[in-house]
Amino acid sequence: MKLITDPNLPDPDGFYAELLAAHRGLSDPESQALNARLILILANHVGDREALALALALARGR
Repeated sequence: MKLITDPNLPDPDGFYAELLAAHRGLSDPESQALNARLILILANHVGDREALALALALARGR
């Protein structure tokens, strides 16, 4: 299995702006909790343990 790592998101700048807006006004712990919830929601949506394991390894630089 290979993860899509090339740009694949319509309007990435718009999404980034939404992500920043979601964090606006949050404390560091609240922001970290938002990130954790977002990761778990998206991981559930993906639903493929192999893809998630590859994503974790990629995120860790392996």
